[in-house]
Amino acid sequence: METTGSGSSTSSYRANERLARERSQFGGVKVGSAFFGWVTAMGITVLLTALITAFGAGVGLATDTDLGTATESVAGNPDATAWISAIVLVLVLLLAYFCGGYVAGRMARFNGMRQGMAVWLWAIIAAIAVAALTVLANVKFEALGQLNGIPQLPMDGAMSALGWIALAIAVIVPLLGAILGGQAGMHYHRRVDRNSENIYRAP
Repeated sequence: METTGSGSSTSSYRANERLARERSQFGGVKVGSAFFGWVTAMGITVLLTALITAFGAGVGLATDTDLGTATESVAGNPDATAWISAIVLVLVLLLAYFCGGYVAGRMARFNGMRQGMAVWLWAIIAAIAVAALTVLANVKFEALGQLNGIPQLPMDGAMSALGWIALAIAVIVPLLGAILGGQAGMHYHRRVDRNSENIYRAP
């Protein structure tokens, strides 16, 4: 019994040692994996936005609500509309960037938190690039602005409190979702490694 326990302990130690060597050699932030994670996050954002828009239109048709009635209802209760929009935005960004972080973590295998942060950094870089092109070329990127997939940086220097809250949501929520997704993608590989060790130790 002691020999078996010692052998099991030795095998576990060797597995951890091998994993540490692999991490030191292949770990670190993988820019390519983070980029494809960001592309995934953008794609999921577009898909969810389209589904939510289609669902809203379907509800309007099913309840026989015309555009004028809906507009009057929204104007009569702007606070409720703002809260609903904020909640939907949080859920969309959280899910989309969780998927993006998961893709990056699965592709990179190690350092899931860093991979998730790198996905988020790609979103910030894209937001800065769009803002810079908007200023330099005096062009409005309406398509990107409507996706809500990247933080919308203020260009005029004046924002209301609600605008700053929306910007904070667009910055913090994707970071949280990407980190959680990156960790989930990395843990998949750790689970595979543990199962592989059990298979190899089996008689």
